[in-house]
Amino acid sequence: MSRYWQTVSVLALGALLAACAAQPPAPVEDRSVAEEVRAPAAEQASGLQVYPLRNPAVTELADAAGAAENAGDLDRATILLERALRIEPRDPELLQYMAEVQLEKGVWDQAENYASRSFDVGPRVGELCQRNWRTIALARERQGRDDAARRARERLAQCQVEAPERF
Repeated sequence: MSRYWQTVSVLALGALLAACAAQPPAPVEDRSVAEEVRAPAAEQASGLQVYPLRNPAVTELADAAGAAENAGDLDRATILLERALRIEPRDPELLQYMAEVQLEKGVWDQAENYASRSFDVGPRVGELCQRNWRTIALARERQGRDDAARRARERLAQCQVEAPERF
């Protein structure tokens, strides 16, 4: 690589890092929105659960997105999840995770869209299903669509299926 391109690459990387550092963290009240989705679903996860196999590269990107989210860098989390979705575009857990990040960012229509896509390709029972419908309900509430939010909350009951006795 020529000296010119090395210099351009270093300057571009520096500009990218400066832009990332300048992003303010999400407001604290918005960060708890995903907790309204994740925590209740985990508490009610006593029934049947369905988990797909996952590509290790996708797992690594999702873990990095989680670290970025925990640090308050929702834009970085979004970028990492977009990369993971390019590898596995129909991964219901990734789609739901992106929906939750969009909730935290306050992008309600995108949150509902990703959660709906996750439900369409994911399991119709269990924790992920509950997270889908809680996300959809919250996004609809934030948009002032109260009747649609109520219908989404009613769908939650259909996600809970108890495992057979022998398991």
